[in-house]
Amino acid sequence: MPRLFRLKRNNGVAVIEVHGAIGTRIRESTYSRLFAEVASNNRYRALLLDIQSPGGSAAGSELLYQSLLRVRAKKPVVAYIRSLGASGGYYLACAANQVTALPTTLVGSIGVIYLRPILEQLLGRAGIEFSVVKGGRLKDMGGFWRGPTDEESEKLQALISEVYDNFVSVVATGRSMEEERVRELATGELFTARQAKEMGLVDELLDFEQSLEWAAQLAGIEKNKARPRWLRPRRTMSERLTGRPATSGSGLALMGPELNRLMSGGLYYLEPSSILGNGYD
Repeated sequence: MPRLFRLKRNNGVAVIEVHGAIGTRIRESTYSRLFAEVASNNRYRALLLDIQSPGGSAAGSELLYQSLLRVRAKKPVVAYIRSLGASGGYYLACAANQVTALPTTLVGSIGVIYLRPILEQLLGRAGIEFSVVKGGRLKDMGGFWRGPTDEESEKLQALISEVYDNFVSVVATGRSMEEERVRELATGELFTARQAKEMGLVDELLDFEQSLEWAAQLAGIEKNKARPRWLRPRRTMSERLTGRPATSGSGLALMGPELNRLMSGGLYYLEPSSILGNGYD
């Protein structure tokens, strides 16, 4: 008589760490593939997003946010913010069903910033001049060799306002808040998680283990039965040899991967003090 085998229900909860700046350490293409794996693989019944990020590229944040929405459409997502979930880092959290953090965690910095150097005076002192031949009167808008005209500043502000409105809309949707209320909070400032909970930006004050249990509960996994399964990008050869992430470092060294972007200007969901490297990465 054949034996009957009872299929064991899968209790796996995927854990993905978003630790660092989006667009440098957090590569959009790599992490979007990880999120797609969680969405499609039946081994994972929920996702716990472990966030420790000052934000980063606005476009990169949007790409990862959309990838997380596809996970949420199939499985519960809980965003656990460690000590910092700022700007683009918080943007990602808005894709989750629930947001958790420790009481003293810093949350928010809802806003957008445009960064580019203006080297006009430095080049002048060095005796360097740029010859610019262009087709299209605004083609060199944003060039580092000169400051913007009044018209260019107005057009740039319109771009920033549009991207800012998008951020406000994402928070309003993700947190089920009125847009006007979000605008009151979207000053670019940071809040403690305790303050953020009172404002509606955070759901509960929990640690990692408690957040894992909550993700399991949302997935219908029995208490204390959740099995965390960490998904991480494959390490490069240099990372294997040194034991450190390729973008690790401090101070201005952290600007290396972003130098080309900064020279041409860019829109960022980024907490500004992280540009010089303050340990948030």
